[in-house]
Amino acid sequence: MYVKNKMTANPYTIRPNASISDAFSIMKDHGFHQLPVVKNGKLVGMLTETELQNVTPSKATSLSVYEINYLLTKIDVSQAMSTDPVTIEADALLEKAAVLMRSHDVRALPVMEGKKLVGIITQSDIFDAFIDMMGARNAGARIEVHVPNKPGVGVEVMKVIGETGANIMHMALHNGADEGELDFKLDIEDASAICAKLNQMGYKAKC
Repeated sequence: MYVKNKMTANPYTIRPNASISDAFSIMKDHGFHQLPVVKNGKLVGMLTETELQNVTPSKATSLSVYEINYLLTKIDVSQAMSTDPVTIEADALLEKAAVLMRSHDVRALPVMEGKKLVGIITQSDIFDAFIDMMGARNAGARIEVHVPNKPGVGVEVMKVIGETGANIMHMALHNGADEGELDFKLDIEDASAICAKLNQMGYKAKC
């Protein structure tokens, strides 16, 4: 699955000379946690909730609400944003986006096509993609099968499933050094007969 399939296209952006007050308003109104910062069509930074908090007076301040609001209108986004943000290409694989977010400890990535900003992908998009791939929202039986890590066992397990007339809607493989785990979501409600057959064959199957 590619980033472009799960990203939000044409995301909201903000200018570096816009006020922090404007950024707060956009994030609050739309439920955003970050905003790409664009100048003359070019991505120049990223503004996050954390960075907004860093330039916002503490709740313990003696300033009045009016004074705080006035102060926020005088601070530019450029004074709070991170420059040179981590980005990803639209044609990159989704797992690369997940690795980048994890390794750089960020919650979102601007998505680029060359030098053009075309979207944004967030942690929530990654979670949704995982849920979709595992078929967690779909009805049907789920089977977990522990198999030896050697060629051909996956085909054998799928053959057993196919012989029952069940259709595999979703499948995932987790490989270990000696043993792997195959997870299936099937278009049937009861897969106990399939699990029993697989256990008879020496696999460890759980429905």
